[in-house]
Amino acid sequence: MPRIPVRFLPAACTLAVAAAVIPLGPPAPAAADSIIVGGKPVAVADSPWAVALSSRDRFGGTRAGQFCGGVAIAPTKVLTAAHCLREDVLGAAVPEVADLRIIAGRDELDGPGGQEIPVRSTWVNPGYDPRTNAGDLAVLTLDQALPEGSAIPMAGAGSPAYEPGTSATVYGWGDTTGYGAYASRLRAASVRVLADSDCVRAYPGGTQGAYDASSMLCAGDNAGGRDACQGDSGGPLVARGRLVGLVSWGSGCGSPESPGVYTRVSAAIRWMADNS
Repeated sequence: MPRIPVRFLPAACTLAVAAAVIPLGPPAPAAADSIIVGGKPVAVADSPWAVALSSRDRFGGTRAGQFCGGVAIAPTKVLTAAHCLREDVLGAAVPEVADLRIIAGRDELDGPGGQEIPVRSTWVNPGYDPRTNAGDLAVLTLDQALPEGSAIPMAGAGSPAYEPGTSATVYGWGDTTGYGAYASRLRAASVRVLADSDCVRAYPGGTQGAYDASSMLCAGDNAGGRDACQGDSGGPLVARGRLVGLVSWGSGCGSPESPGVYTRVSAAIRWMADNS
C-alpha cells in the first residue's frame, strides 16, 4: 500500500474523523528507544515555549484534551499548524469550541502546576491550502500572558539555522511509536535539517505529497527512526536556539527516506507581516 501523509491527524481524532480525512497507511516500525519516535522525555522548564493545544469538550479528559502542539513566540501569541483548527479535525468550527486553550509549564498534561490559558482569538493563514498543506500556519492570541521567558525567537530568512546538516530538535506530546501510543509528558527527538533536494526527492508529488521549498522545511534522519508523528502537529522544530519549523505532515512516522515536513518559519514571518 502506498504511504501517504498522515502526520496532520491530531492525537485525539476518532476513527470516524480519521477515516473521513485520510485513509491511513501502515506506519513504519519505530526505533527500539522510540519516544516521539526516537526521542526522550524532556522537562518543560527547559523548553517553556512548547505548549499543548487542548479541548476537553472535543477530545475528552484523557491527557487533558491535548490534540496538537504549539509554540509561544510572544507572551500572548502562539503559533500552530492551520490544519489543527480545521472543522473536520475539531468536529466543529473554531468559534464553537468554547474551551479551546493552551497548556503551558506542566510536565504531565493531566498533572498539577503550569497554566491552562484560554484562547481569545485565532488567525488562520489565508494562503493555507488543505490539499497540499502549503501555508500551514495559524496564530492563537491568548487571554492572558505567559510568564516572562516563555517565548522563543524565530529564525528569519537567511539564518544559519536553516543550513542543511544543522542539528535540530522537535518537541511534542504525540504518538511515540507510530501505532497510537500517545505521550502525557513532553518529548523531544534530535533530527537534522535536510537539503531541499533531499526533501523534493522524498516528496515529488502524488500519493507521497509534494514538497514546496518556499513554504516548507524537512528534517529527519535518512535511516529513519527519529521523527514527529500524529498528535505532534503544530509543535516546534528548533535549531541553534531559534524556531525554524512547525510540525506539518509526512509519510509514516520515522520511516526511512521519508523525513518529517515542517512549515518553514521564515515564510510564516512573511505571511504574518503581510496580513498584519
